[in-house]
Amino acid sequence: MSKLSRNFIAGEWSQGASTIPNINPSDTNDLIGDFAQADISQLEDAFSCAQIAQKEWAETGLEKRQAVLMSIGEEMMARSTELGELLSREEGKPKAEGKGEVYRAGQFFTYYAAEVLRQSGDTADSVRPGIEVDVRREAMGTVAIISPWNFPTATASWKIAPALAFGNAVIWKPANLTPASAVALTEIISKQDIPKGLFSLVMGPGSSIGQALAESPKIHAISFTGSYDVGRTIAAAAAKNLTKFQLELGSKNPLVVMDDADIDIAVAAATGGAFGSTGQKCTASSRLIVHQDIHDEFVDRMKLSTSALKVGHALEEGTQIGPAVSEKQLKSNLDYMSLARKEGCEVVCGGDALDLGTPGYYMQPALLTGGDNSMRINREELFAPIACVIKVADYEEALMLANDTEFGLVSGIITQSLSRATHFRRNSETGCVMVNLPTAGTDYHVPFGGRKNSSFGPREQGKYAKELYTQVKTSYISSGTP
Repeated sequence: MSKLSRNFIAGEWSQGASTIPNINPSDTNDLIGDFAQADISQLEDAFSCAQIAQKEWAETGLEKRQAVLMSIGEEMMARSTELGELLSREEGKPKAEGKGEVYRAGQFFTYYAAEVLRQSGDTADSVRPGIEVDVRREAMGTVAIISPWNFPTATASWKIAPALAFGNAVIWKPANLTPASAVALTEIISKQDIPKGLFSLVMGPGSSIGQALAESPKIHAISFTGSYDVGRTIAAAAAKNLTKFQLELGSKNPLVVMDDADIDIAVAAATGGAFGSTGQKCTASSRLIVHQDIHDEFVDRMKLSTSALKVGHALEEGTQIGPAVSEKQLKSNLDYMSLARKEGCEVVCGGDALDLGTPGYYMQPALLTGGDNSMRINREELFAPIACVIKVADYEEALMLANDTEFGLVSGIITQSLSRATHFRRNSETGCVMVNLPTAGTDYHVPFGGRKNSSFGPREQGKYAKELYTQVKTSYISSGTP
């Protein structure tokens, strides 16, 4: 077994108890490799080594910590074409998106490299004479990171980078569908001058490795991105030890298109938001809530835009929509299409599986109409290139339907009215709001997260990340003299 298929545990590349195959969803004849699956005993090794390494890392000089994160980020950006193609090969997103994801992941590391040097705290006079107060942040300790397959490098990076920047040790369990990207990032981190065991890659099933991380009293904070149901399981396990945790879960994002919308902006935002990354992203806009006065024109234009999208092998030039990540995901997509028809939706275009030049999990992006907000197709997260248009009479109905969901990650509105845009921003029950933009697309220097069942705990990204990865200490100092 090659080094590239191993875990990285306690500072060493290690074989696992078993391996799993990594299949290219664009060409199921292409075996990317066999990747190790850790067992619980190896996880214990990671715990023990992390505890020692974290104390050393927290005491390491700021400039060295800054240099380590900068080196990781710069190498990722320099190798974004190479690593982006690897990502696209195993996950299925078009290679331009794969390259962009790796480059952006590198920017997370360089951003948090700068945050290492941005040290600030609070000082105050005590209410008692002759006593000063110092307030500062310290590392949590050992952090468990459990990341998803749909953005295997970016999501992991926006968790790992701040965890390391603020002085923590990291034990990372990535998704089993995208192990090659995890190993590639780990290779870069492992080359750095960091304490042995500060960073461990522990690949394995969520039911065993993920659950063990959530249950362990040796973990001081957990950052998880994935499904709502799994998030609840992690929360229940972490709560037993009062472990600090952050959850990024499901979504059902609305894009509201008003009667005064610029139709070109509306169609571009809806197409990109609904179908980019094959719809396999938590920020996808699968509910298109459209004013009745513009509905028919919008649907006609969306049909043309959706039908024109090129579905193909992720590494082929010109591909705009890659395959679903797995056979299981494709089956789920097609099952939702059957459900949509049973619920009474009209299929304007797309929705069928495709046979292309290579055997893969291909599907035409689908546009639906005639739906309402009570249908399962409009209430459940699909993670599919499927969008449903819902017709509304006015802005008030649009806002009501946009908020009528158990989720609250991202919402958007397309309008030329400043008053409507302002009202929507202030009354949309989501963590992120987009105006005249796709629902997908966020920046690394500002907070990201949702409300309701979409998120729980501190926000990710930007300076807000320190709320998870640090704890506050207040010190009282007396000079001991009158």
